[in-house]
Amino acid sequence: MTSRPARYPLAIIGAGALGLHFAARLAARGPVAVVARSAARAAALRAGVRVGDADFQPDAFGPDRLPEADWVIILVKAGDTADAARTALALRPRGVLSLQNGLVENVLCEACGALPVGQGITTEGAFRDADRVVPSGAGDTLLPPGFEAVADLLVAAGLRARVEPDILAARLAKLLVNVAINPLAALFRVPNGALLEVPHRALLDALVAEAWPVLRAAGLQLDEAAARERVIAVATATAANRASMLQDVLAGRRTEIDAITGALLAMAEAQGVDLPTHRAMFTLVTRLWVGLQSDITG
Repeated sequence: MTSRPARYPLAIIGAGALGLHFAARLAARGPVAVVARSAARAAALRAGVRVGDADFQPDAFGPDRLPEADWVIILVKAGDTADAARTALALRPRGVLSLQNGLVENVLCEACGALPVGQGITTEGAFRDADRVVPSGAGDTLLPPGFEAVADLLVAAGLRARVEPDILAARLAKLLVNVAINPLAALFRVPNGALLEVPHRALLDALVAEAWPVLRAAGLQLDEAAARERVIAVATATAANRASMLQDVLAGRRTEIDAITGALLAMAEAQGVDLPTHRAMFTLVTRLWVGLQSDITG
């Protein structure tokens, strides 16, 4: 840590599996700061963490002792977005980019004021296995206009990244993938690839078919067949991955069901449409977490 730069080109807020996966790739090409949830967690990370097949000792910081950075990527759970955005401001960046699940750009804008913010998407996969981070599928990372410098850093690290002019349509396509894969993976406790097999495939297809008209009306640029193929392609490419909602359930954490399925249900309500299958997924995942908390405290 004594040789850390006065100002980092990039900082990542969120030291979960995906945040550490991105940080390890970026650190191989240049300095990157990792902001953890606490000083104790930052110290543990600086001692080393296994990411894939290599040991990684990140430049990790707690929220009480932050560096400065040109750009910030937020990779925390959706419910922690506002706190992460306020932490990002303390890094004095040129802009703040979210690569989170769900739709959180409005929360970022409220927390960051006049600072340039944006929400992109990523289909990179990673999960935690005990004390090790396991990358589980190479994907694409799409960024909104204005974040070309961040895209260049990601590409230099060997990640597939680019600026997408129609980022809204891309976010809706990612939301489609999330509302189909995440709840099912969490409820059945299976990796993504298992959802392509009997008996899960029928439910996967039903969730896609029910969500598609709502997302299409909101700006999704995929016809129904292409939408179904997009979900299948992501599940295939990340077959070994444990979806983020499944990781939360296994760890006893609150899931992002509000920011994912909840966001879709809010769109449907605004359009006067009922989505009974997604409503059932929302209820089941919510009650699953409540049940886990009862078991922990009971």
